[in-house]
Amino acid sequence: MSEKPDQESKTEEATEKKIRDSLDKGQVPHSREATTLASMLAILIAVVFLLTDNVVKLRFSLESFIDHPGSFNIGTGADASAILFVVAIEMAKVVGPVLLVLAIAGVAASFLQNQPQFVVDRIEPKLERISIARGWSRIFGVQGQVEFLKSLFKLSIVTIAGYIALGKSYREFFNALFMEPAALPGLMQDLSIQFLSAIVVATAVLVGADLAWSRFSWRKELRMTKQEVKDEHKQVEGDPLIKMRLRSLQRDRSRRRMIASVPKATLIVANPTHYSVALRYVREEGGAPIVVAKGKDLIALKIRFIGEQNGIPIYEDRALARSLYASVEVDKMIPPEFYKAVAGVILFLAQRGQQARPAV
Repeated sequence: MSEKPDQESKTEEATEKKIRDSLDKGQVPHSREATTLASMLAILIAVVFLLTDNVVKLRFSLESFIDHPGSFNIGTGADASAILFVVAIEMAKVVGPVLLVLAIAGVAASFLQNQPQFVVDRIEPKLERISIARGWSRIFGVQGQVEFLKSLFKLSIVTIAGYIALGKSYREFFNALFMEPAALPGLMQDLSIQFLSAIVVATAVLVGADLAWSRFSWRKELRMTKQEVKDEHKQVEGDPLIKMRLRSLQRDRSRRRMIASVPKATLIVANPTHYSVALRYVREEGGAPIVVAKGKDLIALKIRFIGEQNGIPIYEDRALARSLYASVEVDKMIPPEFYKAVAGVILFLAQRGQQARPAV
């Protein structure tokens, strides 16, 4: 079993076919950090537009549980279930919109990076996915090192963002102990917006770098060796030796069909030994004379031999034979510029008493 070529030997850029096959298998450049950024943006939007008002509404809805606990009859399990159902509905009004925004952001992050597609190959069980050696290389290889640096960067920006955003507000934390409860949601919203905004900005920088890296590493992984490029070219275009052999067979078949048509000719124009052109001219069929066969050297001699066997008149004219051979394809009528010369040949044969052979 041959080993796969190492990365250093892959010096050629991936061909369009290699890229297309990779996309069909679901191997596409993807940045996980883009999904993280989308999630952080979704949380920031939820904090700015949804959470504060919804939390206030939830407080008003649930404050009766705290202020008037005796007003609820919990005599049976059905009563308890009904109360829990009401609480769940109120909680869903708060959490539901946030989860919806998060889901939309996550889907949008994937859609904007690559076109969605269903790939069976991605879910097929493969032994290499549980290989210890491959897992070790993923963890301690270049990709693993990049992932470690990204995680370290994310931890750093969260720490720095938290310090910058919340470090200046430590006095407000102490003052919150003496604030009215109704003012706490607004304070928490302001602090959350500062913290999340700093994280979003830093994550956006990370995403830009990660998108560039993911596409670079994807292209690098798809690189091919010179031999792989040659093999793929053979698969797409066909092996040159096979194509040459096919063309040779086609020429042989065409030549045999042409030789078989010589007996249908009514006269042959020849250049003693090098060129022969077999013509068919029957007045009743209409139209100009047709070249039924032509050839040079051995094929020309073969045409003359068949013509002599079938009693076809042979007229030797070096210039006319060469011109007809070079200008007219087999099974085509001669062009007008040859009408006068060929008509002269037919007339000459008639005057010598060598009428063109009757049509077969």
